[in-house]
Amino acid sequence: MQRRRLLPLLLAAALPLLGGPVAHAQAGRPIKLVVPYPPGGPLDAIARILAEKVQPTLGTVIVENRPGAGGNLGADAVAKAAPDGHSIVMGAVATHAINPWLYAKLPYDPVRDFAPITLVARVPNVLVLNVETADKLQIRSVADLVSYARKNPGRLNYGSGGNGSAGHLAGEMFKAQAKVSLVHIPYAGAAPAQLGLLGGQVDLNFDNLAAAAANIRAGKLKALAVTTAQRSAAMPELPTLAESGLPGLVVDTWFGLFAPARTPAESVQQLNAAFTAALNAPDVRERLAKFLAEPAPTSPAQFGDFVKAELAKYEKVVKASGVKLD
Repeated sequence: MQRRRLLPLLLAAALPLLGGPVAHAQAGRPIKLVVPYPPGGPLDAIARILAEKVQPTLGTVIVENRPGAGGNLGADAVAKAAPDGHSIVMGAVATHAINPWLYAKLPYDPVRDFAPITLVARVPNVLVLNVETADKLQIRSVADLVSYARKNPGRLNYGSGGNGSAGHLAGEMFKAQAKVSLVHIPYAGAAPAQLGLLGGQVDLNFDNLAAAAANIRAGKLKALAVTTAQRSAAMPELPTLAESGLPGLVVDTWFGLFAPARTPAESVQQLNAAFTAALNAPDVRERLAKFLAEPAPTSPAQFGDFVKAELAKYEKVVKASGVKLD
């Protein structure tokens, strides 16, 4: 009888020393990776690529889509989940840097309620013009755009996927740094905004490079610059906004993994080791390149510092824009 009681105790004591796959297998539960957006998008696809890659290390990882409220519903579900290493979320610039200032009643705190695991990837944004507008106004560079906008305040407009979207806030940052006046035209999503640009209803957009690349290459959009700190490997011919005379204007789409706060440090380190190894694998980097996503694995501490810096950056931008959502 004593031996029967002793064996489970010995196994429980040994589990933390056995490493990721054995620990999760012994726990008898898969890891749930929540994607706070609908299935089919780049973030969802990349989550599934990573879930498949880490299974030999972590055991079964199930991707669950929980869209709603700009990503807030899925993020909140993980914030309130048990901190046992079995629930994680693919957070993004929206859920952890923009929405905290955009929504009057956010159900979670982006710092206190999460344990950062690793930054996953960054996707450049790009400043693109309607080709006919660019040709008519002879705009061939960011300097040309700024010069025209300063001489003709309010004459140009830009579209975005909606008030408070990354494209909207990039436009607000551009206006502030370039000291120009542009009219914002919000659409019900990034895809309608791009159609508005292609159709000439708006003059320019700050679009996701992955979404705009095909039309840029086909000559249907005029690209002026990427909004990242470095040039994109996908289109190295495009300068950055900093190189174009607007230093400090860095806006990109990023996403990364978070666990609930109070998740044991050993579990966070196991998850970090597995996912950073996956992100460094050549086959994963090749698959992410199809989405123009640049892998950016970090330590948990580095990712936590990054999130805090992004929060501070977007606080100023969102407040300056005056946008607030219920």
